[in-house]
Amino acid sequence: MLQTRIIPSKPALIVQGIKKNLIITDIHIGFENSMTSNEIFIGKNSTINETIQELSEIIDVEKPDSVILLGDIKSSIKNISKSEWYEVPLFFEKIKQKCDVVLIPGNHDADIQKLVPDDITMISSTGMVDENVLFTHGHTMPSENFSHVEKIIMGHIHPVFFQEDSVMNGQRVWISLKIEKKKIFPSTSGELEIIIVPSFNRYFYATHKRTYKKSTSPIIERLEILSAKIVSLDGIILGDESIIKQVL
Repeated sequence: MLQTRIIPSKPALIVQGIKKNLIITDIHIGFENSMTSNEIFIGKNSTINETIQELSEIIDVEKPDSVILLGDIKSSIKNISKSEWYEVPLFFEKIKQKCDVVLIPGNHDADIQKLVPDDITMISSTGMVDENVLFTHGHTMPSENFSHVEKIIMGHIHPVFFQEDSVMNGQRVWISLKIEKKKIFPSTSGELEIIIVPSFNRYFYATHKRTYKKSTSPIIERLEILSAKIVSLDGIILGDESIIKQVL
């Protein structure tokens, strides 16, 4: 059975069985374009270099066999922006020098195959299964073909904790949910765990919920949550299912 471990202070997950995999999601390379349109300027190439450096340092420490990317590597939804033509291939070239790379495309990854080197493993957007775990972006419903899984690891939601009187207000968080499995796979029974991985993009946070645009997921929309755990990047347990509306 695969074992999961959160990397302290990082929005990254280790999933280990026969092989050791590093899981990250929602990098949104090229997101600066939308910020520039709102007259917010971060600096040319600064965030792609930060992303490559941060991920490279994690790989150097953890030494995984592969990195599994759960989608939304790029930011543009329907096309490829000028910056993405350069920055997305740069990202893949740098990371593949360190370990194997597997990409599960997300809803922002239209035409990303044009940017992906030949030696990157690209999976269907429906996701991939390893033993008892389904890895998926989270913008589509899983197939009944995956109904044997006991855990779903997904991104897409960009979970952030909102409580204005808390020092953790606006911070990225991990969410672990226990749900009735039949809500996702009608032909089955029992419980299913869902782990929602926070965005790897450190600029995806907010201090007011009304100003933060989260993504909706057909997986999350049909859940009846039995229990939940909300955990900060530093490993602090912030709450349970009673505060789930503050993060979803």
